[in-house]
Amino acid sequence: MTAAQESAPRTRLVGGPGMLLVWLYGVMVVGAVSRSAYQIATEFDRAPLAYSLSAVAGLVYGFITYSLVRGGETARKAALVCCAAELVGVLTVGTWTLIEPSAFPDATVWSDYGMGYVFIPVLLPLSALYWLRKAARAGRPDAG
Repeated sequence: MTAAQESAPRTRLVGGPGMLLVWLYGVMVVGAVSRSAYQIATEFDRAPLAYSLSAVAGLVYGFITYSLVRGGETARKAALVCCAAELVGVLTVGTWTLIEPSAFPDATVWSDYGMGYVFIPVLLPLSALYWLRKAARAGRPDAG
């Protein structure tokens, strides 16, 4: 990192629509992590794949939330990559649960494209990807 980069203020990612994204991702962190922690602790042998995937989803949500709050171009790029990975996960698991429901004796956060979470798991990364790319084109990560 150059001296100019160190002294430059970090551009906020939580202005405008970014604040709503942070709030929604924060809610999803709490929901996914608390649900998976309870399920892993009490009934992991019932559906280990489903509960593990929910825990992974919670970690991804947590990292995206952290990246948005941290701000800066590196954090914006990291959030973009994680949102894309999240979307791939939601689409993969959502399709998998429809094609082979027996593989998931219990639902994950991403089952049926997030139907148990009012489809927020599929809508959130789409919204975040749109906002983060739009903000980058505008030259300001907080552009709304």
